[in-house]
Amino acid sequence: MSPQRRATVVSTAVAVLLTFVKLIVGILSGSVAVLASAIDSILDMGVSLFNFFAIKKAEEHPNDQFPYGKGKIQAIAGVIEGTVITLSGLFIIYEAFLKILHHKGTEFLGPSLGVMLFSILVTWLLVRYLLRVAEKTDNIVIKADALHYQTDLLSNGAVVAALGAVWLTGWDWIDALFGLGIGVYIIYSAYEIIHEGIMILLDRSLSSEIVAKIGEIIANHPKVNGYHWLKTRTDGSRNYVEFHLVLTPDMTLEEAHSIAEELECRIASLDPEKGWVITPHFDPYDDEHINEIFFDGQFRQACGIGEKSE
Repeated sequence: MSPQRRATVVSTAVAVLLTFVKLIVGILSGSVAVLASAIDSILDMGVSLFNFFAIKKAEEHPNDQFPYGKGKIQAIAGVIEGTVITLSGLFIIYEAFLKILHHKGTEFLGPSLGVMLFSILVTWLLVRYLLRVAEKTDNIVIKADALHYQTDLLSNGAVVAALGAVWLTGWDWIDALFGLGIGVYIIYSAYEIIHEGIMILLDRSLSSEIVAKIGEIIANHPKVNGYHWLKTRTDGSRNYVEFHLVLTPDMTLEEAHSIAEELECRIASLDPEKGWVITPHFDPYDDEHINEIFFDGQFRQACGIGEKSE
């Protein structure tokens, strides 16, 4: 089992444990903040399960139907996770307003505080683990999971502060006010997850730093006269790179192939943890304008397709 799949199993197990404990105490105490945290843990459990199957699919090898693999499933999972987080934030805000309007009280403050402190400890350990896996694999799903549990860590701290304030003052509306703030923060935190997933689905290029390094590797090869049409993207697990090499016209195919292999090895070494799909194209001269014509769909005119013969 890959490290990222193992991480989703651990996340699911933790979410199940926290859901069970928080839900019981949240219902008994009537605390919106604790109940909101319990609902968030239920969503965590569902999302972690979904992430497990998303990563499993993404790790499948390419086939005739999916020649580029299914790596973008991870980006879809990230968008779905961000959407779920947003919905949970809206529900928490709704529950907070109901408590304010109906003046609902908060009971069992001692057990509630104990549960939330336990939740903070377990969540902190999980976040440390997920961040290590995310740093090693650079996987968007694990990054999203780590970010999600980091927001849980902060929201759990806010819940403890809310319960402590209610205990000291007896003002139950403080619990609802903190619940409202937690809901707003959860929605805000979901934006980054959704944005990252959408950018991958839209084939955003690799970071400007990586692209610049790729350009330097190509340009600095002594037998390369130039390059153009450098394009990059990622699906979360693999990086895809395409470029056109301008080589000496009388160079043999074997020598051109050897140059391409050298460049591919150097480029892949920029991020050894990722898979790479590198596609070079050989040109005897700089024909970038031709590439622009094809990209803009004007190839019929350029190639004389459809023209009537005299």
